[in-house]
Amino acid sequence: MVKAAILYTVITEENKLLGAEAVKKGFEFDKINENELILDVANFKKDYDVILSRSSSFMRGLYAAKYYEDCGTRVINSYDSQALCGDKYLTSRALAKAKVPTPKTLMAFTPDAVHKAVDTLGYPVVMKPTIGSWARLLAKINDYEALQGVVEHREVIGNYFHKLYYLQEHVNKPGRDIRAFVVGDEVICAIYRVAKKGEWITNTSRGGSAENCPVTPELREMCLKSVKAVGGNGVYGVDLMETTSGLTVHEINHTTEFRNSIKPTGVNIPAKIVEFVYKMAKK
Repeated sequence: MVKAAILYTVITEENKLLGAEAVKKGFEFDKINENELILDVANFKKDYDVILSRSSSFMRGLYAAKYYEDCGTRVINSYDSQALCGDKYLTSRALAKAKVPTPKTLMAFTPDAVHKAVDTLGYPVVMKPTIGSWARLLAKINDYEALQGVVEHREVIGNYFHKLYYLQEHVNKPGRDIRAFVVGDEVICAIYRVAKKGEWITNTSRGGSAENCPVTPELREMCLKSVKAVGGNGVYGVDLMETTSGLTVHEINHTTEFRNSIKPTGVNIPAKIVEFVYKMAKK
């Protein structure tokens, strides 16, 4: 019998749906609350065949993945995949290396270097934290004065990671972007994330709405190429933008949210994930 578990920070709606689907299919997930975890570096005993990582914390999830993989457990997504997807710079680097279309991106480490990088990219420019989600601390910077203000705040009150300046060209998207869901080697569905009127951020957690997006051959090919670049063979949310020259990929999520995407797509996303997890456990 397959021994499976789900690693979580909090019991989100997604985690409830995954647990319910597992029960429907006659499977069962043990629940691992990472807040109660104590990882012994000298322990290599295998307790599970497979663990689905749904940690809300990048570093906690990363350390736990390394621990359980060293114990012989298959972790979805893998340690290597989480390490790439959880860091926007490393994701961008992997996409560029794989020749996946992605916005022009520069990294700088000092205020002087930031200004030179922005001179290269031109205004407006998008500044993001290298680690983070839900569009937090995302800034669209329109001019020199705004850049000065953001950099000064980061230098004075930010932590170490805020002083890593990840800068991306601003893409004039049509008021929406695309979130595609990849499970294994299948692009199971996709949504348009439509920004509120007058806003440029499309995240549904920030007020954007979800609409069904057809999975075209171009979208499918680009998503599969993208996830292969960050490790593949897992569960991913691929974020893309539409441009005049085609699709471009700007982020890949390794613990993607999906509760707002089930209804518009008509796809039972948690069922697809559970089926994949148990399929991988038997390999």
